[in-house]
Amino acid sequence: MRASRVSATLGARVAIAESGRFGGTCVNLGCIPKKLFSYAAHVRDELKDAADFGWTVAEPTLDWSKLLANKDREIERLNGVYERLLVNAGVSIFRGKALIRGKNEIEINGKTLAARHILVATGSWPQRPAIPGAELAITSNEAFHLERLPGRALIVGGGYIAVEFASIFNGLGVATTLAYRGARLLRGFDAELGARLGEEMGRKGVAVALNCNPVAITKQENSIRVEFNDHTRKSFDLVMFATGRKPNTAGLGLEAAGVKLGADGAVLVDNYSKSSVDSIHAIGDVTNRLNLTPVATAEGMALASTLFGGKPTPVDHENVPTAVFANPNLGSVGLSEEKARERLGKVDIYKTAFRSLKHTMGASEEKIFMKLVVDAASQRVVGAHMLGPDAGETIQGIAIAVKLGATKAQFDATIGIHPTAAEEFVTMREKSV
Repeated sequence: MRASRVSATLGARVAIAESGRFGGTCVNLGCIPKKLFSYAAHVRDELKDAADFGWTVAEPTLDWSKLLANKDREIERLNGVYERLLVNAGVSIFRGKALIRGKNEIEINGKTLAARHILVATGSWPQRPAIPGAELAITSNEAFHLERLPGRALIVGGGYIAVEFASIFNGLGVATTLAYRGARLLRGFDAELGARLGEEMGRKGVAVALNCNPVAITKQENSIRVEFNDHTRKSFDLVMFATGRKPNTAGLGLEAAGVKLGADGAVLVDNYSKSSVDSIHAIGDVTNRLNLTPVATAEGMALASTLFGGKPTPVDHENVPTAVFANPNLGSVGLSEEKARERLGKVDIYKTAFRSLKHTMGASEEKIFMKLVVDAASQRVVGAHMLGPDAGETIQGIAIAVKLGATKAQFDATIGIHPTAAEEFVTMREKSV
């Protein structure tokens, strides 16, 4: 989308092939519907908190069909917005799957087109593990279109999608189990964040089972039976795999055109998103670099600038902020403590954990956690991490400072906004032992 529109504004003649709905994974089967579901799931906590502030609230009930209908209406609106943006930019639209027939040729619905440059931005697709009965489980794709909510759900995985959907189902009133084969959630994030998130999700009612993995699934009359690696068996109404995604490159004709692919099927590209064939480029999840929507759009803008703007622009994947919309939310930018020690040697760590002012009015034991990772030699803040309400909103601002190379002294010199949770990022003074 972004690459097409920007290229067109720079004077290129652009065509886009799309066999589905505009907006890609993010709009249709990812960020947007997931965040809408996350908002819905958080309402239960808000209603619990309301009583602590003197409100009398009746026992809530959820109309799942209404939530689905409202979500679908918003997605349809966005599909239309994106299509209009393409049309208004002068992009030609071809409805159908594109197949690459050579370094400068594409086939769409039996018609061959020629292009000086070809861009592959076909995204990725959820994968199921190779265990007996895996076909009885759903993936995140199907989770957005369930006819009814299950009574008991098992979510398998320990990454973004797994913890987000475990929080969503739990918040919507489903008895939810999260099973992960590893020792802590969110591998690749700061270790403390993953450990603390598991604890907080457990307090909110998610049964978090670590070092636990299903080995077989069978269909029973009214449920799904799951056997785990410790030989235990449990029954659920729904099983969802969130165990990874694979780049969508199969059947596109890439290899026949000479494009080199990785072992996982990802298109191998250089810093300018160029593949092993000079005329063929790739961006987004299909390259399996940093699989985030804003990263893909940045890659698209950089490519347009490189090809048509007269400015060769490499993609900068350093210090990209991200958020995980579990309950509680998680926000992160820069290096984890583990990565910083590995890369820089000596680091200073500042961290804090506290109950929010909002929760001091009631019995909630939920704690906000914040951490700064500082390069001991230069005193630059090289990592900032948060677990707590709206963590992504807070980290977005902190990310600017980290990207600019702000020092701990500059953080300290910034006056906080009181009373907020965010002010803790500029008031932490004591190093962690």
